[in-house]
Amino acid sequence: MTQGQETAMGYAPPLAIAGIYEVCIGVPDPIFAIQYWEQFGYRIGQVGELAQAAAYQLYGVNSGLRSIRLYHQNADHGLIRLMVWQNPTNPGLGLSSMKIKGNRWATSLTADILTVLNHAEDAKSSGWAVRYSYPYWEVIYNKERKSRPLIDPAVGVREMLLLQPLTRQVLFQRFGYTLPHYGEIHQASTFKTSQFTHMGIIVQDDSKESLKFYEEVLGLLRVRDDVETSYESSPAGRDLFDLKPGEKFIVTTFDDPRSSQSDFMAARSGRLYVIRFPEAMNLESRFEAAQPGSLGMSLYTYRVRGLATYSDRIKSSPVQKFTSIIENEFREKSFSFIAPDGYFWNLLE
Repeated sequence: MTQGQETAMGYAPPLAIAGIYEVCIGVPDPIFAIQYWEQFGYRIGQVGELAQAAAYQLYGVNSGLRSIRLYHQNADHGLIRLMVWQNPTNPGLGLSSMKIKGNRWATSLTADILTVLNHAEDAKSSGWAVRYSYPYWEVIYNKERKSRPLIDPAVGVREMLLLQPLTRQVLFQRFGYTLPHYGEIHQASTFKTSQFTHMGIIVQDDSKESLKFYEEVLGLLRVRDDVETSYESSPAGRDLFDLKPGEKFIVTTFDDPRSSQSDFMAARSGRLYVIRFPEAMNLESRFEAAQPGSLGMSLYTYRVRGLATYSDRIKSSPVQKFTSIIENEFREKSFSFIAPDGYFWNLLE
């Protein structure tokens, strides 16, 4: 029986992969990190440990590891894993530019972006290491739609950047529309935020060859492709990604397969944003500062069905490196690999 026949007869075939499961964050002090993420609606879930030898085998880090998984309401994706290394390898990306290869960041929906801005301004005035942007207005969908200001509804988002030594966040608030499966706000949280709705990486690949890995090997759904953002067209893109006059980047996104290429109302969170800069641009490479062992946002994970099958497929694809399947710190079967674009990933059963 084909998948189409199964669906027509009412049997939904089991999904092998969904949205990005976790953003992993290296932290020296889990207490402060837990308190911080509680303001965004997260709570402590599982706690686990990995001995030095196993951590080296799975993550390539010669250090013992203690991890804390943070949940967000009933979300099955967009979670957080705090990774406390006995011997961190480096301080991570810190407040460095978003326009670097190796960059990682995570985005949340909020119902109150001004409260986030208020706290960011307070943090800066208190001498904290923080970088943030103004909440810019951006039209994401139906860009060609003509509306009359002050008469027709304003349909778009306000989005802002918030960088701190251990976190790289984008927050956005919707106006004039909702998406039912793209972020669920924890209304009782301080910042009225959802789980992470999408996560990003930066690449340089004019041929787009490295993009095939996410679609053809991991089985994700390519949804938005070749969406261009330039210095001239986007004040938000100009500020968030330090664009200079004449510079641009191109966005391709990969979704949970249950999402849709044609119906934006069916979009599901857990999306991977791949931002491609032209190869002719001189971009700094900082992969070593955003992989396991680093402090800050240093790893993304996917939860899959059929882990051994995924392992076989990935081993026979053009990945740069891969590990054997072993138990991770939560006693889940797991393996890691470096994708063709240079980013370190981890899959778990």
